[in-house]
Amino acid sequence: MSAKLEALSQNLQQCLGDRVKSLKLAFGEVTLEVAAADYFSVMQSLRDEPDLAFEELIDLCGVDYSAYGNEAREGLRFAAVSHLLSISKNWRLRVRCFAPDDDFPSLPSVTSIWNSVNWFEREAFDLFGIVFPGHDDLRRILTDYGFIGHPFRKDFPISGYVEMRYDPEQQRVIYQPVTIEPREITPRIVREATYGNAENA
Repeated sequence: MSAKLEALSQNLQQCLGDRVKSLKLAFGEVTLEVAAADYFSVMQSLRDEPDLAFEELIDLCGVDYSAYGNEAREGLRFAAVSHLLSISKNWRLRVRCFAPDDDFPSLPSVTSIWNSVNWFEREAFDLFGIVFPGHDDLRRILTDYGFIGHPFRKDFPISGYVEMRYDPEQQRVIYQPVTIEPREITPRIVREATYGNAENA
């Protein structure tokens, strides 16, 4: 572990104390996991503590861990994962927080701490269904107005439930059930029997 990451890990432990649920180093980056009950206060501390000084939130995304790594997983399903940047300290941090209820995933909005998270929280709501109480304008951002469901959830069908097309008779856009038949395409590789032999080169 580099001296910088060691210093960051120590500062996180000192400033956050027992609010640190897990602290891991992988691929040259520190990942902090916190409980949903501590999420807002931890994020505020990460910005305001002089020894941490994360002035910027550069990304937040939702994650569905229901089949993470193509294996069944024990524990909570939905998480918000944020990436923070400290310009003054020149270090980065990943923060992960699991929503406590899989049926209605919800985590406090951090828009009052970093206003840059506004559209990121909207995207996590739209694609994963994670609700962020305290967000001033939590509505869909990428899918259509009448869209039903959350397309990045692992149980959402690849072809979706409905399709949209223009109907020339009605002279308007209409929705109809999906007409695409589900199928699996397995590429077939055809090679000559002598492929790869040095004699044929």
